[in-house]
Amino acid sequence: MSDRQKDRPWLMRTYAGHSTAEASNELYRRNLAKGQTGLSVAFDLPTQTGYDADHVLARGEVGRVGVPVAHLGDMRRLFQDIPLEQMNTSMTINATAMWLLALYQVVAEEQGADLTRLSGTTQNDIVKEYLSRGTHVFPPGPSLRLTTDLIAYTVTHLPRWNPINICSYHLQEAGATPVQEIAYAMSTAIAVLDAVRDSGQVPQERMGDVVGRISFFVNAGVRFVEEMCKMRAFGRIWDRITRERYGIEDPKHRRFRYGVQVNSLGLTEAQPENNVQRIVLEMLAVTLSKDARARAVQLPAWNEALGLPRPWDQQWSLRIQQVLAYESDLLEYGDLFEGSTVVEAKVSELVEQAGAEMERIEEMGGAMAAVESGYLKSRLVASHAERRARIESGAEKIIGVNAFESTEPNPLTADLDTAIHTVDPAVEERVVTALQHWRDTRWQPPFNHPRCSSALDRLKEAARGTGNLMEATLECARCGVTTGEWAGALREVFGEFRAPTGVSAAPVAVAAEAGSALAEVRREVEATARDLGVGKLRFLVGKPGLDGHSNGAEQIAVRARDAGFEVVYQGIRLTPEQIVDAALAEDVHAVGLSILSGSHARLVPDVLERLRVAGATDVPVIAGGIIPSSDAAALREAGVAAVFTPKDFDITGIIGRIVDEIRRANKLDPLEVPA
Repeated sequence: MSDRQKDRPWLMRTYAGHSTAEASNELYRRNLAKGQTGLSVAFDLPTQTGYDADHVLARGEVGRVGVPVAHLGDMRRLFQDIPLEQMNTSMTINATAMWLLALYQVVAEEQGADLTRLSGTTQNDIVKEYLSRGTHVFPPGPSLRLTTDLIAYTVTHLPRWNPINICSYHLQEAGATPVQEIAYAMSTAIAVLDAVRDSGQVPQERMGDVVGRISFFVNAGVRFVEEMCKMRAFGRIWDRITRERYGIEDPKHRRFRYGVQVNSLGLTEAQPENNVQRIVLEMLAVTLSKDARARAVQLPAWNEALGLPRPWDQQWSLRIQQVLAYESDLLEYGDLFEGSTVVEAKVSELVEQAGAEMERIEEMGGAMAAVESGYLKSRLVASHAERRARIESGAEKIIGVNAFESTEPNPLTADLDTAIHTVDPAVEERVVTALQHWRDTRWQPPFNHPRCSSALDRLKEAARGTGNLMEATLECARCGVTTGEWAGALREVFGEFRAPTGVSAAPVAVAAEAGSALAEVRREVEATARDLGVGKLRFLVGKPGLDGHSNGAEQIAVRARDAGFEVVYQGIRLTPEQIVDAALAEDVHAVGLSILSGSHARLVPDVLERLRVAGATDVPVIAGGIIPSSDAAALREAGVAAVFTPKDFDITGIIGRIVDEIRRANKLDPLEVPA
């Protein structure tokens, strides 16, 4: 069969960005030369949460999980020698989406691009940030306004841009079932479309253009039959909502357009070579079915549970896509599942159950109300707890983790320190120095930017009113304003928001039946509290820095609660100072720190030192997260009592270990294990 008769392959992306704009630009140009067909930009956490690199919360986070972009100069360097008019660029950015798109547009203008030809995507989905990823900044109302204003602006000025990429990916990472993933994403889409329609910025006759530019970003897990059916169900529900609720008649506008990053939650630190076949199976879920095929695919790397992948690891994931698209015959056929009674039954079941959950959310007042009430978050925490309980009991098997654990020596990880990419700690200092230089010289040659203060004043004035914020944001971009200054101006007007944690409302996932592991840990908790002469052991779970991945912290907090601890958990985005202040104020018996962003080497020793200065040396500190073995050894040497990583799936066992460390720190005898 000739290539001419084949379907076109999906866009192939690699989610990438690290260290500096210059280093990321080099990586992008190298990936494009290898056959990648689109860019997917990962921004670091300060950029995502609206802080400059020299802010106290940015310590240890600069350039770690993405590229720092603080101003127009950074964006110029990020896309140097990459013609934006010819590029399809996906930017995973939410709270600061308007700001990053403004910088991108100004760079495109400087390149001489025709703005009507710019194509790409801003994720711009704030709802899932409150529920799972944690890079929100503002309260729900102002956040929805920023989302709405960006959509209304792009429909008129950047007609080929996807202004929102409603993202259920992180919902699955946070424990969502397929039904919850569909229902919560669709409820978010309804909230956004209702807001655009009701804003008066887009006439009714152009709502088809709005709907036609909305895309979705989904997750595909290893249960690939169910995941493929989920995608068909998504398409069916989207077609119905857009036709019935918004009166969209054109089938092209109603098409369910989605990109996918396959599941990272299921990637394991133990026997990480197994992650390759997991990634392949997950990719098949979103490519095998022509009628429900992704328009863009990005795959994680086999070693993501170990640390930051290297360029070679990313290349391997790109080659997986290329082999399927160019060597196999997949693209030569129509839909392989049309007429399947098995598939039809599963799709119908998912549509019905997701519809029922969407009705529940509608009765609560919609997605934003369900976020503010804590309903959505508590449901996700509960689903995740149930999944973890199934893994611990062995009911859900994870190869190499709780089944078939024996293994030959692994040549891929023989030298762990070279099996992942490490970010030079000196990068942060260089970025901060460059940022300070920019602030000092931005209105001098060669940049000659106007003074920033008037642009920021106009932004605040616009924020206090009801007009679209994009023009004031573009003016800030052209004036050389920094990310922290733009977000800081809006913080003054909108305030900030601490999302519900979902921990207190989460039901018990593991029963403490007589003779069970949890019952034994409860006995140890009660005995230790008696020995210390307190009513209850108190355990603080802390998330220092900007890492918003709170799933692990929430599961530890819920299980500690069920084991009899009084748990202090204030959610994400705390400084070491705030964590130590809370530990002292609550007189806790242990502190658990959860970090997945790589900033553990900077932030955990900071907490240890502050506790030592305060005289709280009898409070053991436990660390958990994606922590390479060499870093774990360094943390233990610094005084951390125990380090847990993704391979430690037995949460009840972890809680038991925390009790042991409390006893050791307080010089209590070890508890006898009952015969």
